[in-house]
Amino acid sequence: MPFKIMSLTDAAAERISEIIEDSDKPVLGLRVGIKNAGCAGVSYTMDYVTEPVKGDDHVEERGVNVWVDPKATMYLLGTVMDFEAGKFGSSFTFKNPNQTGACGCGESVTLAPADLKALAEARASGHPAGA
Repeated sequence: MPFKIMSLTDAAAERISEIIEDSDKPVLGLRVGIKNAGCAGVSYTMDYVTEPVKGDDHVEERGVNVWVDPKATMYLLGTVMDFEAGKFGSSFTFKNPNQTGACGCGESVTLAPADLKALAEARASGHPAGA
């Protein structure tokens, strides 16, 4: 069984469903990736998916679809995508076991490629990596 790239919380899946339903054009889901940005190194990217990009990794969970840019896959293995709403705003958040740092303002993070050996050992022991 391959490693699961990402998982979604109920709140993230619910928000993705709302985005799909509220869109003026046909949307199949979201595409997640990373880009060089900010003082810590990279930031997460998200775009609407109207047609899947050939070669993207696909995550179907809780009734919604998320595609992952293959350039980001090794940096997102084991990540939990959530959606948080608060008094001053709302956003998708990422609990990423590959995150090694973050800037003070929260706009960017430092990511290392996933340690596949540690993931395999965690799977073999029945304990999720990063837990």
